[in-house]
Amino acid sequence: MSSNKSILWEKTKAFLLKNTMVIALVVVYLFFVIRSEGRMFLPQNINNLIMQNSYVVILAVGMLLCILTGGNIDLSVGATVCLVGAIAGVLMVNLGWNIYLVMILCLLVGVAIGVWQGFWIAYVRIPPFIVTLAGMLLFRGLAQAILGGTTISGFSDAYLAIFNNYVNIPALDSGAIKYSSIIFGIICCIVFVASTIWTNLNKKRKGYTAEKPGSLYTRIALLCGIVMLLMYKLSLYKGVPYILLWLIGIVAVYTYITAKTTFGRHFYALGGNEKATKLSGINTNRIYFSAYVNVSFLSALAALVVAARFTSANPAAGTNYELDAIGSCFIGGASAYGGIGKVSGVVVGAVLMGVLNLGMNIIGVDSNFQKVVKGLVLLAAVIFDVVSKRRAVKSFA
Repeated sequence: MSSNKSILWEKTKAFLLKNTMVIALVVVYLFFVIRSEGRMFLPQNINNLIMQNSYVVILAVGMLLCILTGGNIDLSVGATVCLVGAIAGVLMVNLGWNIYLVMILCLLVGVAIGVWQGFWIAYVRIPPFIVTLAGMLLFRGLAQAILGGTTISGFSDAYLAIFNNYVNIPALDSGAIKYSSIIFGIICCIVFVASTIWTNLNKKRKGYTAEKPGSLYTRIALLCGIVMLLMYKLSLYKGVPYILLWLIGIVAVYTYITAKTTFGRHFYALGGNEKATKLSGINTNRIYFSAYVNVSFLSALAALVVAARFTSANPAAGTNYELDAIGSCFIGGASAYGGIGKVSGVVVGAVLMGVLNLGMNIIGVDSNFQKVVKGLVLLAAVIFDVVSKRRAVKSFA
């Protein structure tokens, strides 16, 4: 009897450790729902949570690749957002260039920034902190010079619609309930269930440890329930925002790259042990270089999202965005030492940061105290990571 209790306790502990941040997210969200007397759960606020934190998710996905290489970070992502936004404002608004041509040019500028920084980091081996700190100053200065200290507004409706509009199918969305949102939720759940079960079956076939049926189906039911609840709430407002489709696409692509490709696994190997990775024949310089090209590319995409969100290019745009991205990664389970972290965890971390921001704003917490709370949450996440590793090392020894 005692052995059964011990096994149950070990399984429960393993489940809690594996899903700590997800549980924390649910608890924090429910706390704000109660404290705000249900306002946090209004359809408009759920929509705001997605719209206001879209740039954090995009930046955090890119930042994860840098962190995986050994706990490295990119301090210049906020400045890159500002610079690319400034270029987009000048070309689209002041010069009247075609919006799609400008978007491509802006993404290429992001890639060029990544190539510039990646070269110094990967091939000259200047510490990433120094290179990206210099980039933060350089790109912010260039952005302010381009804007001349003024704000450029007046982006075309066609450009704003790419990121700010909502899915609207006349046959489904003409009434008070936007049924396309519910259908979209069902499709997402079907894809998730199929991919999860297929992955688990593949693990069994290859002889790896597969998730137990009880745990697997419980997780599927809970996540599908949450997705359908959120989609129902969105259906009561304006439906599925386009930016959510962008986020799903980005998360899906980078989840596949990091989890299913050899190239993606190299990031984890590099962060785990650079010398061993190099001796195994992997080009570590190329991995470093790729990480910084990717994060700059995603920063440029985030700049386009931010410009559309605020309908302007502002000299102060992107301020402290790098801190939000870094915080989301560590809160989402990325290791401060590199080699550990998932895109799904980063999304959870970004959403948790967004819930904290929105919840504290709704209940009227002082803005200065909000920074204190976020700082404590970030510190707690890193402490949890460090303590967990030490316990794992002791138990292994």
